[in-house]
Amino acid sequence: MSSENQDGPYRNSSATIGSARRALGRPRSDRVHRAILEAARAELVEHGFSRFRLEHVAARAGVGKATIYRRWPSKEALAHDLLAELAAPHIAVADVGDTRAELRACVATALHAVAETPFGPVIRALLSQIAINPALGDPFRATVVQARREEVARVIGRGIARRDLRPDADVDVATELLVGPVYFRLMFGGGLSADFAERVADSVYQGYARDARSGS
Repeated sequence: MSSENQDGPYRNSSATIGSARRALGRPRSDRVHRAILEAARAELVEHGFSRFRLEHVAARAGVGKATIYRRWPSKEALAHDLLAELAAPHIAVADVGDTRAELRACVATALHAVAETPFGPVIRALLSQIAINPALGDPFRATVVQARREEVARVIGRGIARRDLRPDADVDVATELLVGPVYFRLMFGGGLSADFAERVADSVYQGYARDARSGS
């Protein structure tokens, strides 16, 4: 069996010989997987989703089209996995014991991702499709967007526990207030700077801050 018929880290085998073959084939399988994702990234950035074709990705990656279809059933599935992988390093917000700093980090991580990493050009190429194409938009919202919401919820929860934020702080709205301005400027123009991130986060902090005088 060739390594292109292996699913690498996405399939397990209980048979010893299957495990041995997977172990031997995994380095090449991983290289193929990486080559496909990199080719998909380049194709999306250069040509956009409307001209995104799996045969073009296959040619650019130096693999057969069937190799891609064994991993992804559609171009939407491939685009989603690429987006999810590129977004993953920019979701987490560390607990530093400072609510204002953590709110700033919520904005700063999103801003950094779209302005300074490969995620930015890819999300630009796919934003319109995320809005209108359920095959791409639904899984993106269920993974990347949901992960962001859960992370902001943890930040808000820590702020409430520290008595920095009101206990009735709306997590869903907080997420949109913190991250939404980044995507608004991404789509419609405007500077994406550290100062902008601080202004957004400080506005949210002030809006949700516990009133020390009333204890509310």
